Amino acid sequence: MYHIIDSVIVGHYIGKEALAAVGASFPIIFTLISLIIGIASGSTVIIAQYFGAKDINHVKRTIDTLFIFLLIASITVTIIGISLSKRIFILLALPPELIPQATTFLNIILVGLVAMFGYNGTSAILRGMGDSKTPLYFLIIATVMNILLDLLFILVFKWGVGGAALATVISQVFTFVAVIIYINKYHKIIRFSLFKLTFDWDIFLKSLKIGLPTGLQQTFVALGMLALTRIVNSFGTDVIAAYSVVGRIDSMASMPAMNFAMALSAFVGQNIGAQKSERVHRGLVVTLQMSSIIAVSMSLVAIFFGHSLMHMFTNDTNVIHIGQQYLAIVGSFYLAFNAMFIIGGVMRGAGDTLIPMFFSLFSLWIIRIPLAYFMSKHFGVVGIWWAIPVAWCIGVCTTTLYYRTGRWKKKAIIKQHVETIE
Repeated sequence: MYHIIDSVIVGHYIGKEALAAVGASFPIIFTLISLIIGIASGSTVIIAQYFGAKDINHVKRTIDTLFIFLLIASITVTIIGISLSKRIFILLALPPELIPQATTFLNIILVGLVAMFGYNGTSAILRGMGDSKTPLYFLIIATVMNILLDLLFILVFKWGVGGAALATVISQVFTFVAVIIYINKYHKIIRFSLFKLTFDWDIFLKSLKIGLPTGLQQTFVALGMLALTRIVNSFGTDVIAAYSVVGRIDSMASMPAMNFAMALSAFVGQNIGAQKSERVHRGLVVTLQMSSIIAVSMSLVAIFFGHSLMHMFTNDTNVIHIGQQYLAIVGSFYLAFNAMFIIGGVMRGAGDTLIPMFFSLFSLWIIRIPLAYFMSKHFGVVGIWWAIPVAWCIGVCTTTLYYRTGRWKKKAIIKQHVETIE
C-alpha cells in the first residue's frame, strides 16, 4: 500500500513521466536491499527453531546479532546506493528525461533504509516467535500516515516525486520507532537497547549459512528484474509507466503467497525445533489450500478488471491498454507463482536454502531473461510478458520435485530425528 498509494497519487497528479520514474526506482531498491534481507532471513529461521525448543537465551542473542548486522548493512547500502544512483539509471537505458526525477526519488528512499531494515528485522523476529499481528497494526497506522503525507507534500507543497519519497521515509521511521517502543514496554522476552546489543559470531555464521543462499537468490532475482527492466526501458515511456503500474498490482497479488510462505517457514521451524516434525506436511497442504483460493481470486480480478485497475493509476489510454494486456497474460498464472513460493517456504523453514536458490536462478536467468529478450525482438512487448509465467511454471515444477526427494529434512539447525516428515 505504501508504494501503490505513491504511484496512484504520482500518476494522477504529476503525470506518466513521474509515474515511470518512480517505477524505474523500485528494481534498483530491491537489488540494493535483497542480499541483506535474505541474510537476515537466516536469523528468522534460527529464532523460530530456538523459540520452538524454548531456548530463550539463544533467541535473545540471535536478535541482538541481527540488529547489529542490519544497522551496519543499512548504512553501507545507503552510501553505495546514493553514490551510484544516476549511473545505474544510465546503465539501465532509462530515457534521459526520466533520470532526474528517478534519481531524486531513489536517493530520498535510500536515506530511510535504516528505518526500513529496522522495521523489517523487528517484524521478522516477531514472526519467528509466532506474532505476526503486532507489526501489522503499526504498519496499518503508518500506511494511513503515508497517504496523508503524500497528499500534503504533492498536492499542497508541490514537491513532486521527492514529496512521495519523503512521505514514505517519514512513515517508515514512525513505524520502526513505534514498534520498538511498544516491544520494550509490553513484550515479555524482547528488550531493545542500542547500547546493550551483543554480537555473537557463532550465531551470525549460522544465520549466514542459512540466509546467504536466500540472499544471493534474491540478489540474482533482483539483478534479473534489472535486466528485464532494461529490456522494458527500450520500448519507451508509455511501456515503462505501464510496467510500473502492473508491478504494483503484481506485488498485491504476490504478497499473500509470500506472506503465507513466511508464516509456513516459521511454522516449520518451530515444529522442527519442538520435535513435532510430523506436522510439517500437513502445514504445507493447509497453507496451499488457503493461499490457492486467494491466488485464483487475484487472477480473476486481474483478467476481468484489468482496465479498471490500470485506470486507478493513470488516465493515459495507451498506458492503460499496455497494462491491461500484461495483466491478462501474467495474471492468469498467479496460481503457479503461489505454489512455487509456498513449497519453497517449507525448505526455508527447515534451513535448506541452497538448492531452491539454484532452481530459482535457473528459472530466471536461463529461462525468463533470455526468453524475454528473444521474444521481445519477434513479438514486441507481449513477448516479455509471456516470458514471466513460463519461468514461474518451470520454477514450481523443479521446486515440487525437490520437495518430494525429502533431502531438505536433514538441514535443521537443532538436530533431531525428522524421518517422520512425509
